[in-house]
Amino acid sequence: MVEDYDIYHMNKKEFLVCLFKGFLLCLIVSFLFYQNIFLCLLLSPYLYFFYKKEQRKMAEDRKKKLNTEFLDGIHSLSVALEAGYSVENAFKAAIKDLGLMYSKEALIMKEFQCIVSQINHNIPIENAIGEFANRSKLEDVECFSEVFKTAKRTGGDLVAIIKMTGKTIGEKVEVMREIETLITAKKMEANIMKLVPFGILGYMLLGSPQFLKPLYHNLFGIIFMTILLGIYLFLTKLVDKIIAIRV
Repeated sequence: MVEDYDIYHMNKKEFLVCLFKGFLLCLIVSFLFYQNIFLCLLLSPYLYFFYKKEQRKMAEDRKKKLNTEFLDGIHSLSVALEAGYSVENAFKAAIKDLGLMYSKEALIMKEFQCIVSQINHNIPIENAIGEFANRSKLEDVECFSEVFKTAKRTGGDLVAIIKMTGKTIGEKVEVMREIETLITAKKMEANIMKLVPFGILGYMLLGSPQFLKPLYHNLFGIIFMTILLGIYLFLTKLVDKIIAIRV
């Protein structure tokens, strides 16, 4: 069970890969912008920020995965309720149904098992779902939790409410997938554009090193290249925000 889906704890392999990628980036920047590979030692504090960025990205990817799996979980829950199961037993039946689609290590499998475990310990089901919503920080799960609490309290038609909620979440996921498809090409173009400055510098250093010589190993060159690097970092961050569309 994940305690907070906004926080991603890397395993040893992921951490070492992240560290290697960050160090390699520092090495490339120090060589291309300053022609001094030892400068990467001064840039090493950037590894912390790179680690945090990768950690946020992994956490976001995990939440997207959970959101997609949660939609399947709602559908399985709806089918179980329509089959005549009580709400408590519907979660157990949904786990069996989800087991045909996902492994035991899938996020939704663990979360539904956690809900069932809390139910077995006499914890009200709405509290168990609410706790899941608080940890996931997903809007869809939070909305489902609130709707479920209201329906449970007022004696509403849970089957109809869960089906309607599943349909709404499904439509939202479908829209998100369409948007992702539409902007995939733009994301690829943006990633290529991020590499262009490095490619140009690398090509000129290999093909015409004398042309860039005045920009290295002197105060003016260091200041000028630092300003260019700052502009590049600002623009890449701006591009990332532009293509980070949320529905």
